[in-house]
Amino acid sequence: MVFMYSARSSEIKPFTVMQLLQRAQEFEAQGSRVVHFEVGEPDFVTALPIVEAGIEALRGGKTKYTSAQGILPLREKISSYYRDQGLDVPVSRIQITSGASGGLVLLAGLLLDPGDRLLITDPGYPCNKVFARLVGAQTRAIALQAQRGFQIALSDVEAAWEEQDRGVLLASPANPTGTILAADTLAEIGRWVARRDGFVILDEIYQGLVHEESPYASGLAVRDDVFVLNSFSKFFGMTGWRLGWVVIPEDATERFTKLAQNLVISPSSVAQSAAIAAFSDASMVVHQERAAEFSRRSKRLAAGLLNLGFTIPVMPAGAFYLYVDVTHTGMLSDEFCWRLIEQYQVAVTPGKDFGDFESERFVRFAYTTDSNSIELGLQRIEQALTAWGIRR
Repeated sequence: MVFMYSARSSEIKPFTVMQLLQRAQEFEAQGSRVVHFEVGEPDFVTALPIVEAGIEALRGGKTKYTSAQGILPLREKISSYYRDQGLDVPVSRIQITSGASGGLVLLAGLLLDPGDRLLITDPGYPCNKVFARLVGAQTRAIALQAQRGFQIALSDVEAAWEEQDRGVLLASPANPTGTILAADTLAEIGRWVARRDGFVILDEIYQGLVHEESPYASGLAVRDDVFVLNSFSKFFGMTGWRLGWVVIPEDATERFTKLAQNLVISPSSVAQSAAIAAFSDASMVVHQERAAEFSRRSKRLAAGLLNLGFTIPVMPAGAFYLYVDVTHTGMLSDEFCWRLIEQYQVAVTPGKDFGDFESERFVRFAYTTDSNSIELGLQRIEQALTAWGIRR
């Protein structure tokens, strides 16, 4: 039997990183030690207070549907979390989602119609274009140049904006570059887009994972009308729990809730109950310690790669990635990644997973693995460069 599948499903490109991960797992099944720099997932397990709260929720029978907006105690915790950062974000504007991805699906449904277009960045999170396409909208990528610190400017938005554009999706800290969007840039873009009745979505899922003092606690401190996307996956270490949240303007809450009721019913009840404990004093100590560890790993991995002749155009200000130029190897990034995994069992992600602009120059290293693995990875990369006749 032959089925007619949707055009949009054919347009979606596979993640090279998942193909590399599969190859890495094949090596591990054969008994090989693989160094994982490819997957953007913290290597730490979820903090114990959160796990215990999840177990208690299960034992207490908290396994039923919740409100589509999320349970009130969790939304109140998030509101208090912003208050601690000096921001007044009322509970009514906070909506719990099934991960940040679930939040983006709902935001796409809220803000985009068929024929509309959304401006995104290149490099950037590759799934962003898929969320827009699911609702019949298109995307246009704005190239971020290494020599400009992978930073977007208002002039980029002005040059790209056309009649069908409805908004801009930005990220801070960003994947894969680790850059933080300048506050004045966010303010300028926000004002310019608002004058055209457009919107700004700000992806803040790496909030809290910063290696230096951030210029602002949240983009909400710069412009209160941005749609903020956040997650329990990164700073809070709850990737598999699939939980996130969005902050939206008051006049959008009814529409957003209707979409959530129809598309997802409600986020996971158990995950929501567990996430309340993510804001406890004991949990926050764990989160902060792990954030500090990521900062240490960033410095060690960067120093090691620079010593091996690689170029890192911008040292990350946040998240847990290095976006590294491999030009000195004489290889395109895809070839470099596949040779490295096949010959030396070190997994890194080629730049093409994050866009098209100069992607053949770059690879992403995720320092989501322990210090011993980082040292082993650097040793193997040095061996590879020597064997391939590449000088520093």
